[in-house]
Amino acid sequence: MIIDIHGHYTTAPKALETWRNRQIAGITNPAETPKSSELRIGDDELRESIESNQLRLMRERGLDLTIFSPRASFMAHHIGDFQVSTTWAAICNELCYRISRIFPDHFIPAAMLPQSPGVDPATCIPELAKCVEEFGNVAINLNPDPSGGHWNSPPLSDRHWYPIYEKMVEYDIPAMIHVSTSCNLCFHTTGAHYLNADTTAFMQCLTADLFKDFPTLRFIIPHGGGAVPYHWGRFRGLAQELNKPLLKDHLLHNIFFDTCVYHQPGIDLLARVIPVDNILFASEMIGAVRSIDPETGHYFDDTRRYIEDALIDPQQRRKLYDANARRVYPRLAAALKAKGR
Repeated sequence: MIIDIHGHYTTAPKALETWRNRQIAGITNPAETPKSSELRIGDDELRESIESNQLRLMRERGLDLTIFSPRASFMAHHIGDFQVSTTWAAICNELCYRISRIFPDHFIPAAMLPQSPGVDPATCIPELAKCVEEFGNVAINLNPDPSGGHWNSPPLSDRHWYPIYEKMVEYDIPAMIHVSTSCNLCFHTTGAHYLNADTTAFMQCLTADLFKDFPTLRFIIPHGGGAVPYHWGRFRGLAQELNKPLLKDHLLHNIFFDTCVYHQPGIDLLARVIPVDNILFASEMIGAVRSIDPETGHYFDDTRRYIEDALIDPQQRRKLYDANARRVYPRLAAALKAKGR
């Protein structure tokens, strides 16, 4: 079985974006604010948006199941206040849940949180609990920078985030550390802000002892870990200078990386540097890079091709495709077991 642990609903019907634009307009003119009930998207529209896009590509590429969450760039936690984020997160999470009900063999949901800059993360817990208990979500996406590129929240190691971590441990779910749109012109959203955040999240964990307080907490750092694998020697050296344990003991029981790296040398490096037990298959399609690579004639985000050509043995490949995801996402493993998969 091939499990893609990083999928976003990037192909939602246009009505969702139209509703969101009205919600944003309502921030300055409350009379413009739409009710949630005014968003009407039927199951046939949802089905069409997936069958002709994600599901079509999954079938072409031989992928079986995707962990599916709201579009990352649409989270935009910096827009409006907590109430705006709460309404928006609930709508987006429900759509992903509906997709999982329409295509139960191919999609399982992960939740967006209603984060808001300067607001206690504990306020996200009702939405998190609803998504796990009612929608069967197997993970959450956690934005370490709700400001949208200005980084004015405490680091992930700070007690500020502990209410979320306590709930994650209670439910035994991991978090993908994933920022949203950058409103800072210095940082392109997908080309800089995402990769900066991946690297920053890893370093925030390296400099602290978060996992002593939460030994079963699990983070997935997407996009291959940003700069981390490429600069593994730097991080090993910094850990040594800070009198931290070896990285394999300090972080690798709790931090994992996905394969959203869009060329063969990048995947080869990831597989050489990071233990295979810490790598989970992912593509993020249809996402940040949607075009065909003129050097190969294949889509950049067809990451299975890179895994098949990487110098790893079949047993390692099975871990990367399937076993690691079941281990890191216990609720996913339970859901698959219940279906005999």
